[in-house]
Amino acid sequence: MKIVITGASRGLGFSMAEAFAAEGHDLYLTSFNEVKLYNALESLMGRFPDQIIKAKPFDLGFKQGAMDFGNWVLGLGVVPDILINNAGTFQPGRVMDEPDGQLENMLQVNLLSAYYLTRVLLPAMMTRKKGHIFNISSVAALQAYPNGGSYSISKFALAGFSKNLREELKSYSIKVTCIYPGAVYTDSWADSGVKPDRIMKPSDIAGTIVQISKLSPQALVEELVIRPLAGDL
Repeated sequence: MKIVITGASRGLGFSMAEAFAAEGHDLYLTSFNEVKLYNALESLMGRFPDQIIKAKPFDLGFKQGAMDFGNWVLGLGVVPDILINNAGTFQPGRVMDEPDGQLENMLQVNLLSAYYLTRVLLPAMMTRKKGHIFNISSVAALQAYPNGGSYSISKFALAGFSKNLREELKSYSIKVTCIYPGAVYTDSWADSGVKPDRIMKPSDIAGTIVQISKLSPQALVEELVIRPLAGDL
């Protein structure tokens, strides 16, 4: 299968790329940071030489960047079997006093990157009547929390996007799954003082997505909440 993943240079996105490559699938990856993306590409190609693995940096914080990535994928002659909208960013703050423009930034990266990329890739997927779209939301979309602000709002919006896609695409045999992860130990937690065994591993989420993708054509996990055993932080 051909797997398209955004935000793939590190953390959860990179773990998903590893998991699908280990299953023998081809990868088409992007992220904003060129150096980190090509380091990730080098690592994956070295460990999975039998797979086609391609990557190109795009800034999904802009509409054109998301559309350009989608057109790059199509230009390679690729119709995705699986699209994983994983690109995201986090800035803490309260609605009442967070910096001006923070909502727009959160919406652009966490929602609109998925919206515009999906719109570019969907026509080819709909013609083929096959595919699976995973949108990586957050438990912040299920329960507002202190200092969540625009981040939480943007993840609520991504969940709404997923629900609409689900209804629109069922007649085209295209699956849509929204994943709501709790805290996952990535680089952003390295200096937090939180012990790695307190929260989940990226491989927990990546492995779960791989398993969901293996369900029979008539079965779909619409939504999945996965949290640390000890609960949210």
